[in-house]
Amino acid sequence: MSINLILASQSPRRRELIQLLGIPFQSIAADVDESSVDHPDPAINVIQTAELKAAAIADSFHQQPVTTERRIIIAADTAVTLDGKLMGKPVDQADAHQMLQHLRGRTHHVHTGMTLIDLASGEQINEVHSALVTMREYSDREIASYIATGDPMDKAGSYAIQHPKFRPVAQLDGCYLGVMGLSICHLVQALAQLKIPTSAPMDQLLALHHQYHCPLYEQLDASPHSSFDVGSPSIEARR
Repeated sequence: MSINLILASQSPRRRELIQLLGIPFQSIAADVDESSVDHPDPAINVIQTAELKAAAIADSFHQQPVTTERRIIIAADTAVTLDGKLMGKPVDQADAHQMLQHLRGRTHHVHTGMTLIDLASGEQINEVHSALVTMREYSDREIASYIATGDPMDKAGSYAIQHPKFRPVAQLDGCYLGVMGLSICHLVQALAQLKIPTSAPMDQLLALHHQYHCPLYEQLDASPHSSFDVGSPSIEARR
C-alpha cells in the first residue's frame, strides 16, 4: 500500500522539512480558529491546537471516496514562552520589537506540538517537543534591521532561529528543527510507531541542525537496526 503524508499546513518551513522524509506528501491549510484553544499550559496548548488542525483535515478526507492509499495527517503548532507567558506572532512591528527586546539575552521555551492521524485505522499520536533557547545580546539596531526584513511578522516570538543574518540564538537545548516549527527527528520516531519507514539521509538531517546538539537526532543515529527504526516512550498513541 502506498503512503501519502498530508501536512496540515502551508508553512514553507514545514513543507521544506517534511520533504526530507522521502515520502510523497501534500500540503493543505487547516481552516480552524486557533484562538478557540485556551489551555493555560503552553505545552498542552500546542498539542490541542495541532489536534484541532489534524481533526479538521481528517473530517474533510472522511467525506471523500475510500482509497487504497494509506494517508497520514500531520499537524503541528509552535509556541514561544518567556517566564511562563505565551508569545505569539506579533501584531505589528512595534510588538515584534518589544518581544525581541524581552527575549534578548534570556532563556525561554519553545514548544512544538504534533499530531498524527492514520486515516485508515484511526490511530492517533500526540507529541510535544520542548526546547530551551537562550538568545544572544543583539543590539536595538540589529532588531530594527531584522524587523525591516519582514521575517519576524509570521513567527511565534518574532524570530526565526534559522535566519542567516540575524542569528538570534546563542544556546539551544533541544532539536533545532523543532524550534523551526517541525522536529523531523521527532516525526521520524512518531512515524515509526505507525510502522512507517522513512528515508531521510542522516547527513542531511544532521547538517540542518547547524552544529547545534540534538538529543533526538542522537536517538535516531544510535538505533542498532536503522536510523529510523526507533520509537519514543513519551509518545501517546490512542484510537
